[in-house]
Amino acid sequence: MPEGHTVHRIAALFREVFLNQSILASSPQGRFRDGAALISGSVLERAEARGKQLFLHFESDRIVRVHLGIYGAWDVMTLQGDSVRAGSAQTLSLGAPRASRRHLGEREESFDADEPFPPAPRGAVRLRLETSEVVADLRGPTACEVHTPEEAASVVARLGPDPLLDRGIRGQREFVKRVSSTSRPIGAVLMDQAVVSGIGNVYRAEILFRHHLDPFRPASSLPEEVLVELWKDWSSLLADGVKTGVMLTRNDLDSAGRKRALRVAKDRYFVYKREGLPCRVCGTHVQMALMATRKLYFCPQCQLSGKAS
Repeated sequence: MPEGHTVHRIAALFREVFLNQSILASSPQGRFRDGAALISGSVLERAEARGKQLFLHFESDRIVRVHLGIYGAWDVMTLQGDSVRAGSAQTLSLGAPRASRRHLGEREESFDADEPFPPAPRGAVRLRLETSEVVADLRGPTACEVHTPEEAASVVARLGPDPLLDRGIRGQREFVKRVSSTSRPIGAVLMDQAVVSGIGNVYRAEILFRHHLDPFRPASSLPEEVLVELWKDWSSLLADGVKTGVMLTRNDLDSAGRKRALRVAKDRYFVYKREGLPCRVCGTHVQMALMATRKLYFCPQCQLSGKAS
């Protein structure tokens, strides 16, 4: 599932390539036909992310809310040339125009598509946003809806703090308040978007390991100073993920190791998807358990015993 850093990167890219432009909208799949008709030809005035939710603000007070969920992803294709503003180096096209494609979902990829621009929709495209230079195709989202400002504000009000938006002591206090008010396991609470925005399965497992916390411990039993450190760590990890496009959670790497981990996924994590492999700290085999139907990875020695190395 795409986590908070990915959605913030999508919002930033959309601000770069779509902001203040009139956008054609369609639903090749058909499931968002009425919604696309409401915004087609409108100017995108703002693109914002809060946690895993993307809000695209069009003129006439129409807001498209997208939640990618587990399977959703955007494919963003740009026409190569001097006028492209996609945020990465582009080369002049030779011959027929070609597309440069970015896939933004659980994994982020960039590659050249050897096809004319704009390319025909592929698969079940829920929403296509298009200008003369950029096409963005949305597939498989959990939610794609047109809201009024009041409806969008209601969604935002139900979400927990996001470190990139709720900076400083205000966000920290709200996080501490929401976490300490529930006796549910901290491993479940960190995944609750009403408590804190943006944390998914990867960041959840890794943050708990980095602080040697038992995922099954009641959240309300954690001291305030521990919750403050969790918030600060999430703030740092989210900012780094937005910068690099990668969830790299190991803090035991030297410069060369970090460069390798940015390229090689298996080197990025302490415990996530490392079930049966030795803990990078103590050597005990990493375990996996189900918590609220989601896979939870942890080290029984570093975390369940309460021991730190």
